[in-house]
Amino acid sequence: MFARHDLVWLTRRGWQRVRASAPLEAIGALDGWRDGGWPAVVRRAEVDLAPGEVAIGFALPPRAEDGGKLRVGCRVELADVQRRTRALPLVGALDAVPDAWREGLAELERQAADAGLGLAVYGSVALEALTGLHYLTPTSDVDLLLRPLSRKQLMAGLELLAAHAATLPLDGEVVFPDGRAVAWKELRAAFDGAPGARVLAKGLERVALVPPEALLATLEEQRWLN
Repeated sequence: MFARHDLVWLTRRGWQRVRASAPLEAIGALDGWRDGGWPAVVRRAEVDLAPGEVAIGFALPPRAEDGGKLRVGCRVELADVQRRTRALPLVGALDAVPDAWREGLAELERQAADAGLGLAVYGSVALEALTGLHYLTPTSDVDLLLRPLSRKQLMAGLELLAAHAATLPLDGEVVFPDGRAVAWKELRAAFDGAPGARVLAKGLERVALVPPEALLATLEEQRWLN
């Protein structure tokens, strides 16, 4: 099953489909992307997505003249996907981050591993690590994915992220076993706030406001399955 932020490498026919639907101004950059052997990123499915299709996207580097980013969204068939992986592990991106972040992120990764937590990265940090192109700016965030399998892991992960956010520009999401994801800062605030709070949960096919308890229940289901 595909999930948001998964990385997919396309077949030759997949790239033909991408070029056929891309805006003219993006064709040269996409050809360079293809020739570099770099992956596309799975994005949220569109309403009219056909069975057997997956929605993917490319976020091209910031333009030198204005800092704007051209984002290209398209869809391909499952047969056009040559290979798929989950989002890039944080440890795989450490060499791409600025020196000012590297020691802190390495320590975060070490502490997460010691706690049995795996952290992945997406957004500008991941794209710079994957392509070697220039994405990071002084205002960039470090977008992380935390995938807990229990309430204990969830709470430990939230506390770890909050502690390191004091010195690092951390952002990102908690991804629950059913694939729904919530901004970790929003989830932490909901736990600390008034009863009845709801959080914005993003799935592959829909976005909805849900009570945190509905997401916590998926962790309990995962525990029983294991």
